[in-house]
Amino acid sequence: MSACVVSRGRHAEQERLGAEPPFAGVSAGIHGYLAGRKAARSMWRWGRAWRGLWGVALKPPLPSPGLGLAGRRAAHASGSPRPVPLSYKLLDSADSRPALVFLHGLFGSKTNFQTIGRSLQQQTGRRVLIVDARNHGESPHSPDSSYEAMSADMEALLPQLGLAPCVLIGHSMGGKTAMTLALQKPELVERLISVDISPLPNTVVLDFPSYLEAMKAVQIPEELSLSQARKVADQQLSPVIQDSTIRQFLLTNLVESSTGQFEWRVNIEALIQQMDKILDFPQLQKSYPGPTLFLSGAKSTFIQPSHYSEIKRLFPQAQILSIPGAGHWIHADQPQDFMTNVKRFLA
Repeated sequence: MSACVVSRGRHAEQERLGAEPPFAGVSAGIHGYLAGRKAARSMWRWGRAWRGLWGVALKPPLPSPGLGLAGRRAAHASGSPRPVPLSYKLLDSADSRPALVFLHGLFGSKTNFQTIGRSLQQQTGRRVLIVDARNHGESPHSPDSSYEAMSADMEALLPQLGLAPCVLIGHSMGGKTAMTLALQKPELVERLISVDISPLPNTVVLDFPSYLEAMKAVQIPEELSLSQARKVADQQLSPVIQDSTIRQFLLTNLVESSTGQFEWRVNIEALIQQMDKILDFPQLQKSYPGPTLFLSGAKSTFIQPSHYSEIKRLFPQAQILSIPGAGHWIHADQPQDFMTNVKRFLA
């Protein structure tokens, strides 16, 4: 997995970074939600699982399933996306009902749903899986950030873990990945929840290119602690990214590697190249027949009334609910309302 090394001083040679753009309208509620987030300090070792926070099984990326040389050549020849082995955390239980699987949004990681996932596991008894998308968190980097590719990653992972079919819950970019998988492989998705995103191109105006360029330009002096490095980066980002909440969210992606270098662990270059695809949605004709819930933040404009006809075309059983007091980050702004609606949808 490549990572973007942040320049340390004027003479340091800056390597190609890896990161993503934030969403406008991220509300102040995300501060408390992200406060417990821990930055990864070292690379996962393949094939090793260890016991971490709450005694939960933490897993490195799994080897790609069943894709030998012949399979890779066939996938390449057919134009199908090649899955990458995703990093994940499984909150296990003996419950045999479909697991809850959470997919985070742009610039996020599996830690975004850590608290929510743990609470829902305790309240429902179900297994819970939270996943790092490709080019995010501790999952591998790839030049392909299309929804077809991210869907292929989940199509490979869920059967490996014995979690198909599942209840698939995706926020923003993760919601579009979840919708793509449900439309392409409905047998893997028992029911679907899309969190503040619709199956249409984003119409919210976001200044992604300037955010990404600002992140690439960050320079950090030698011999700083991680907290000091993030303060320096915050100062350098502030002229371009004036919303402090967005900056703090982005800065959770600045980590210190095992070699002592500071890195952006999201793949900036791939996201710059693939941003049009991330803001768009695949042209898919088949509908998903299963139960579907769209949760919309009352303060957000990501799901609009003009989207309802396309939502109903692709997801005939869709319910669309607005969450009062919530912006784009519904699970951070109104976590209790979010969990109540998830549990009601499962009943």
